[in-house]
Amino acid sequence: MRRRGLTVVLGALLAVLLLFAIGQVKVPYVVESAGPTVDTLSAVDDNGEVCTPGAPGAPEGCHEVISVSGGPAVSKSDGQLRLVTVNVQSSTDLVSVIRGWWSDEEAVVPYELLYPPDASREEIDQQGQEDFKNSQTSAETAALRELGYPVRITVDKVVAGGASDGRLKPGDVIDTVDGTAVTSNGKLLELIQGKPAGSTLKLGVTRDKTPTTVEVTTKPASATDDTPRVGIEVKTEQPHPFTLNIKLDDIAGPSAGLMFTLGIIDKLKPEDLTGGKVIAGTGTIDDEGNVGPIGGIPQKLYGARAAGAKVFLTPAANCAEAKANALPGLPLAKVGTLADALAALATVRAGGQPPSC
Repeated sequence: MRRRGLTVVLGALLAVLLLFAIGQVKVPYVVESAGPTVDTLSAVDDNGEVCTPGAPGAPEGCHEVISVSGGPAVSKSDGQLRLVTVNVQSSTDLVSVIRGWWSDEEAVVPYELLYPPDASREEIDQQGQEDFKNSQTSAETAALRELGYPVRITVDKVVAGGASDGRLKPGDVIDTVDGTAVTSNGKLLELIQGKPAGSTLKLGVTRDKTPTTVEVTTKPASATDDTPRVGIEVKTEQPHPFTLNIKLDDIAGPSAGLMFTLGIIDKLKPEDLTGGKVIAGTGTIDDEGNVGPIGGIPQKLYGARAAGAKVFLTPAANCAEAKANALPGLPLAKVGTLADALAALATVRAGGQPPSC
């Protein structure tokens, strides 16, 4: 009996040691799960906790996620516009990976898919921060355009000997190319390169506040590059009588663009876009208001549901994945543009069901 008892004890000890050893084995995978959600209409402190600026006992660093100063009164919303995130457990062991494989709420992804071997962690983190900042810039541009503040593409410099030398001047605002509105720097480039070098373009220009038309015949970029050029450097301007600022730390990537855009619009328009409801969503946005796909949809759906969202604004290109991972009680509103998102919110406010994935 003693020998049997000793065998049991030793067996148990070996099992514990084996489990401990397994837990120490690092594996080439990361585990993704639902990360924090943030109401873009709220205020947070430096730790991301919700707070009220100026209130008694408010922590140091309490600030609005989206702040507007020097302009119209900021409207208050009864609901929330929540961006969603994905938490990445980059240092994993075998036990975590096995648990993630069996979990509906987690995803196991090869390490090198998120952290390519040809880039350092510092470079990847820096790129993520840059993408996040760029998403804020595009959100501001798209929101301001929706609010009636168009983008102006202004000639900053005319290249000597170039196609526009003697035709365009610094300060000229390029409004159209062959009758098509120039709504961004990218749009201008698209219109110029839409015809071969040597084509004559009719540029609708505002010069000294006076509309005029200037014809420019494009030239090839070089003897070996026939990309059409008009020989100017431009700058993008979007005049508006107030200052916008977006401040949110510890988040990377471009996927918050849509929700930042909606947050800006909600603060600057009298109407409450949310209708008093919790709205969650995700998606990149460009200067033209196009909503692009993102990663981590399954985990973001769980985060949205945990935050009490009544609808999830889903990029059209992510609809198939979202439908495959749909959660009960969380309708998926399909959005391909900012206009789609605003229409979906208007339908929700009216008590209807917006176009779904």
